[in-house]
Amino acid sequence: MSTIPGQVRLNWQDPVTGEQRTPLLTCPIAFGREFAQMPAELNHQRVARIVLNSSQVSRYHTLIEWVQGHIRVTDQNSSNGTWVNGVLQPSCNVSNGDQLKIGPYEITLMFTLDGTGLPTAEASEQSIIQVPEPDSPVPAVPAAASPVNILPPNFQAHQIVVQDLYATQLPVEEIDYLAVGAGLGSFIWVNFLRIFGAAPQQIRALGIEDRPYARYQRLCLNSQIPPHERLRSNSDSCPDNIWGWPGYALREAWHEFNKGKLNPALQYLWQVFAEPTFTQTYTPRAGNVFASIDREAVRIGWSQIYRFGRVRAIRKTNDGRYAIAYSPGRKQTAFVVARHVHLATGYPVLQFLPDLKAYREQTRDFKSVVNAYEDHNHVYETLERQGGTVVLRGRGIVASRIIQRLHEARQRNPNISILHLMRSPKPKGNRFRKAQRSVDNHFEFQPFNWPKACWGGTLREELEQATPDQRTNLLADWGGTTTADRKDWKELVQTGLDQGWYQITFGEVTRVVPNAQSRPTTYIQEKGPRGEIKLEADFIIDATGLDSKVKASPLLNDLVTHYNLPLNPAGRLAVANDFELLEMRNQNGRMYGAGAITFGGPYAAVDSFLGLQYTALQAVDGLVAARAPNLRRLNGLSSLLQWLKWAQNKTP
Repeated sequence: MSTIPGQVRLNWQDPVTGEQRTPLLTCPIAFGREFAQMPAELNHQRVARIVLNSSQVSRYHTLIEWVQGHIRVTDQNSSNGTWVNGVLQPSCNVSNGDQLKIGPYEITLMFTLDGTGLPTAEASEQSIIQVPEPDSPVPAVPAAASPVNILPPNFQAHQIVVQDLYATQLPVEEIDYLAVGAGLGSFIWVNFLRIFGAAPQQIRALGIEDRPYARYQRLCLNSQIPPHERLRSNSDSCPDNIWGWPGYALREAWHEFNKGKLNPALQYLWQVFAEPTFTQTYTPRAGNVFASIDREAVRIGWSQIYRFGRVRAIRKTNDGRYAIAYSPGRKQTAFVVARHVHLATGYPVLQFLPDLKAYREQTRDFKSVVNAYEDHNHVYETLERQGGTVVLRGRGIVASRIIQRLHEARQRNPNISILHLMRSPKPKGNRFRKAQRSVDNHFEFQPFNWPKACWGGTLREELEQATPDQRTNLLADWGGTTTADRKDWKELVQTGLDQGWYQITFGEVTRVVPNAQSRPTTYIQEKGPRGEIKLEADFIIDATGLDSKVKASPLLNDLVTHYNLPLNPAGRLAVANDFELLEMRNQNGRMYGAGAITFGGPYAAVDSFLGLQYTALQAVDGLVAARAPNLRRLNGLSSLLQWLKWAQNKTP
């Protein structure tokens, strides 16, 4: 128990990375944007200085002190003020469970003054748990394992002699372009290469699934987005079509028109022209997206390009290329030597909240506590048979879809209830300059996961031109957990609140343990006289997201460690504005990154369809400038000719 006077546990979710922060500190505690501007000592006491990266946070913003038996929060004449439980406060005493809002940061204070209450043990910073892919041909490598332990000794070198690879008598292939991952990021990059002139025999894509959308589709299905449901994407964000026209709305409208359904066809077109002011934003059906990718995969010759293989390590060669070691089967090793490499490995693991991770590790109960991104259909099947209670964690887009799926289960069994556990209330949305997000029932709404100008507008340009520290500030201001502004979801939540089967509870989780009936019981610390309360449920669903940290990927962790590569302030790969890993340049050889592993760099929406297309275009433009084999820059005429080939489904 926390018995040191003035000792406070802080708890907040980083608005940039989504990671949970839970430091245990002793007062005084200072918050600000610049470390050097906050005092190092006050009244001969060392100050714990917490840097919050946001332009909405002043250089020295807020101070927490131990004053005459009370914890006191004092604003330091900041520009945007310090909010305590939704009220602007220049200075006030705070209680256990109170919440500070400093810019976009929502920080909960947890402390006790009489020797009872919260445990003193530091919460783990490790918030991931390795979840193996179902039916993987090759067992997943544990996150802690080194991928080089199955490789020949020469892979420990800084540079590999290509002839040494042949001397191993293991299979070796030499190629111009190699895509590592073989997922959507790889597919889009390969698509650009083909349209810009590269032939299929010049390109390889290494991965463990032959369909480029296979893992994404599985995550969609697990998070309750079946083919007929809609993704959180735009009409013109088309992974199969670099031009974005015709978009998904026009295609869907044409399909409905051909079936004689004029009203739905006109509705889709109206959505695109009137969104988001007069109608909700159009989003494509998952099944339509996957079908369009299948068509494009055949057109560009993906089956010739793809090779099954789990990539183990990447090394520079002595002739300006890269040697990639991979496993084409169990206990097998082969090599690809490529001039240019593209990394798009995606999210390596699912992210679990620390208390839920601890529960699963201690109880080995993988049925009652689940992640929204893993297969958990047994939850809905059991509820439909027996009824029960679900505790839902997280309030983003996936949480909204889980609520919808639970509501559908209630149509078969009305004895299902939802306890939605949120860390703190959300009385109003984040604000950036003159724009502010709307909030309803503590959900913050935004059509997409970033402001739309982050994709191709002024915010994209601003981020590209910013320094690394400025980028961190901007991403904190623009970020946060949001869900789509869908009328049916809003009505569903309000109906559940009115009827009582859906309830929202606020509080900090202290522990999750099984009760006498082996049901997962969540203990939370509420603000006010009730103190610690417990929530008993049949299931807990963690909908807080995925993890893209470099250390979670054995391949990336080995690459960063071996070449001492810099990471950006968000802890991901540091890339240039064209997404090249400059430190990995090898004479004329180039290496590029894409997707979530580059988040925190020059582009905000890196893991979106349009973001993957933008990063691929930047990378291929860089290769054209470097005179990469067979690539030609598109001009107006050649782009039109390539689009006509796409429209007629002809090979590029």
